[in-house]
Amino acid sequence: MNNLSNDIMYQASFEKNPEFEGVFWMGVKTTGIFCRPTCTARKPKPENVEFFDNTKDAILKGYRPCKVCKPLENPDETPAEIQKLMDELSVNPETKFKDIDLVERGLQPITVKRWFLKHHGMTFHAFQRTFKINSAFKKLQQGENVLDVALDNGYESLSGFNDSFKNVFGVSPKNSKMEKIVDLKRIETPLGTMIACANENGICMLEFSDRKALPTEFKDIPKHFDANIVQGENPHFKTLEKELEEYFEGKRKDFTVPLAPVGTDFQKNVWEILRTIPYGTTRSYQQQADILGNPKAVRAVANANGLNKISIIIPCHRVIGSNGTLTGYGGGIWRKQKLLELEKAILF
Repeated sequence: MNNLSNDIMYQASFEKNPEFEGVFWMGVKTTGIFCRPTCTARKPKPENVEFFDNTKDAILKGYRPCKVCKPLENPDETPAEIQKLMDELSVNPETKFKDIDLVERGLQPITVKRWFLKHHGMTFHAFQRTFKINSAFKKLQQGENVLDVALDNGYESLSGFNDSFKNVFGVSPKNSKMEKIVDLKRIETPLGTMIACANENGICMLEFSDRKALPTEFKDIPKHFDANIVQGENPHFKTLEKELEEYFEGKRKDFTVPLAPVGTDFQKNVWEILRTIPYGTTRSYQQQADILGNPKAVRAVANANGLNKISIIIPCHRVIGSNGTLTGYGGGIWRKQKLLELEKAILF
């Protein structure tokens, strides 16, 4: 049970505060429905509501999910039919879906377009092209012939392939040997959609898709590696997805997927210490600074924690305030609470 008062939860709901997403749900006695904190429907009077820690309790009490805010859905989750398209592209990047193909699958092309524009900043057809270009780039890096790669990736002309390639990398395919790439992929978890990035050395980013710092991180990573971030598959993603699934099922306490963290030497030292916090336990920022050998560096340690780009695997969620309170977390305090609850439940 969360320790928030009804007044705080009502005010958060009244303000549609996204910081409380996943922390509580509000049941409206006069209508028999329950909502998420950010619901845009007209707010009822305080005496006509009650609050729940989870959707199960709201349903057992007889409440129905609101049709406006859809509290049983993850708002950023990839729809199953779109996930299937992306999975097929992952297996075969040369696949080309036309609008007629989408219609035959029962999908509206305009709906698919809008979803990709919202979540990837590009149309579905542009998204397909990035997958093909990613695949082509890796084949060229392995020494394959430019013409063969263009034809294998479904391009009808070399000039069309050259133009598409230049749009992404800024150079022609034949001059791409010195270019580098960082792969990107959406991963669904019980706590929401995550964005993963990886290069040949390992995972360099794993963040919840609604993290406010994502735009900054998308600038830091390509600058650090002198590379382009392009949607595509990476061998490390398979290991990551498997281990994340096992973690959320309570079957994994340690991760083995290789990491390639982006940060200063000091930040990397702090992150290494984070990885020594035992599963299901917590430490304070002061304890982290003490282990680092610099007891006065509490603020610097806290700042480094906040700049961690690899959530869960580098477990900054296990660091709390000296008084035992949950402090800031990039993925939202509610997720920090859920992660700690998951680990303690499995541990004990």
